[in-house]
Amino acid sequence: MQGLEEKILALYSRGMSTRDIQAQMQELYGVEISAGLVSEVTSAVMEEIKAWQHRPLEEIYPILWLDGMRIKIREEGRDTNQTLYLALGVKQSGHKEVLGMWLSSGGEGAKFWLSVLNEIHHRGVEHICIACVDGLKGFPAAIEAVFPKTRVQLCIVHLIRNSLKFVSWKDRKSVVSDLKPIYQAATVSEAESALTAFAERWDGIYPTISQIWLNHWENIIPLFDYPAPIRRIIYTTNAIEAVNRSLGKVLKTKSMFPHADAALKLLYLALKHLMKRWTIPIPHWKRALSYFAIDNPEYFLH
Repeated sequence: MQGLEEKILALYSRGMSTRDIQAQMQELYGVEISAGLVSEVTSAVMEEIKAWQHRPLEEIYPILWLDGMRIKIREEGRDTNQTLYLALGVKQSGHKEVLGMWLSSGGEGAKFWLSVLNEIHHRGVEHICIACVDGLKGFPAAIEAVFPKTRVQLCIVHLIRNSLKFVSWKDRKSVVSDLKPIYQAATVSEAESALTAFAERWDGIYPTISQIWLNHWENIIPLFDYPAPIRRIIYTTNAIEAVNRSLGKVLKTKSMFPHADAALKLLYLALKHLMKRWTIPIPHWKRALSYFAIDNPEYFLH
């Protein structure tokens, strides 16, 4: 049957068990397949994953998002929570690309991200214009250690969430409203004035919030150097969180993976299916690229 392997892998990428795949192949195509064939087809995916994970990368990525998600894997007879690390970049063409995925048994940490960034560098990446990350402690330092000229943009959505940890329910709507003038300002000076106004109103009740923003100010303000279309792309890690949500839908079918390879196979196939849909460049990309070129002339203007 033509495309038999592709059909098996398509069903597997949806999180189906071997038994479910056999049943679906019988029901949809009238084909009986053995459990051994399913295992053989899916096992071959590991070689594809190794080649994909070690493939050369482009020299320059204007934008890179980094994020992690938790998954459950049985390891040495016990259930463990592991972190799947993902790096999502935008190529100079404006198309998104997953640079790789990594599993770690420890919680998400800057030290492991440092090893990920070093691997990316060794695979050919010379420069990242701007890296968009959440508020993980030590994250900016890890990025700058490998890519010293990269600007680090903190996810504003994560920053707001962290700020609201200290706010009572009755004040949340007002606090969120008063934070908007900071990150929606036209310039850095306007943002600074908005932060001062916020502190004057709320420091008497929630002094921690303005301090959080001040502590992260260096990694909040890069977005003010770009026009609105680019700001909408870089002010949040929504792009990579959307990838995580897609993977999460597949993971819901598996309460626990028997081993790491099983998780990697399923996640890779789900990613592969997702990446096939990324055929259109990011909106307003040509304009965005011109700003990145002006900001990074040594990499773009040869």
